[in-house]
Amino acid sequence: MSAIPKPGQGTLSQVLQRKKVLLGVYYLFLATLAFGFLFPLIWMIATSLKTGSEALSSPTSVIPADPTAENYWAALEVLPTYFWNSVKLAFLNVAGLLVVASLAGFAFARLRFPGRDVIFVVVLASALVPHIVYLIPQYVVFREYGWVDTHFPLWVPRAMTPVFGTFLMRQFFLGIPKELEESARIDGANTFTIFSRIMLPLAKPALAAVALFTFVDSWNDLLGPLIFLNSQELQTVPVALALFQGEFFSNVPGLMAAATIIIVPVFVVFLLAQKYFVQGVIMSGLKG
Repeated sequence: MSAIPKPGQGTLSQVLQRKKVLLGVYYLFLATLAFGFLFPLIWMIATSLKTGSEALSSPTSVIPADPTAENYWAALEVLPTYFWNSVKLAFLNVAGLLVVASLAGFAFARLRFPGRDVIFVVVLASALVPHIVYLIPQYVVFREYGWVDTHFPLWVPRAMTPVFGTFLMRQFFLGIPKELEESARIDGANTFTIFSRIMLPLAKPALAAVALFTFVDSWNDLLGPLIFLNSQELQTVPVALALFQGEFFSNVPGLMAAATIIIVPVFVVFLLAQKYFVQGVIMSGLKG
């Protein structure tokens, strides 16, 4: 039934008309906000289709006067080696971090051992220490191991210290009913069987969220390759972008074309994991 307007509100048609106006203003505000977020992406793609002279003469225009794909061909000649290095590191980071974070999150959520909550607080507190504080000691240690100018410093520390991933997995495991675990123990299942056959299949949304965050973090890492890698053939795509910048001149269209190519894998991964990602972030915050 239609709502009956209260005295002083006007007729029903007037109330509906006001609601339509307010709804239109709301959608207009959201569209303006969305355009504000999308404009840098639109500008980047438009600039990647410009010539060098046009990019300098009209840098703010979003419609190229004479679109060209030459910048993309030039970028594709430079990026392949760097691209596969980034893919390799992203895979190692995601795989390693998912294993460690899921095991640690399960232990903090389901296992009882002395000092569990204190250790978990210490793990979370470690995230408050800025990375730059222990960068030099870390470099000295990796140099002693012979890891400098290898890919080990770019994935082993991240995979072995998954603070955010552990927190997210713990929160998700806390939300799984204990009755499932108790039923499995009655049937004779041990702890590892419960973890691998009951908990992990249910934790797909949280795993997808952790994997996506880890992939983006690894893909965008610039400081790590600059510090630990010396060989050009081991560098990653963020470093490759610097090749389009010179001391006195920057190839802005080429840089934008390379940046557009680089964000495609992140966009594809997000589309594939979007359903699980949103569900995992929401469900992981239900319990404390």
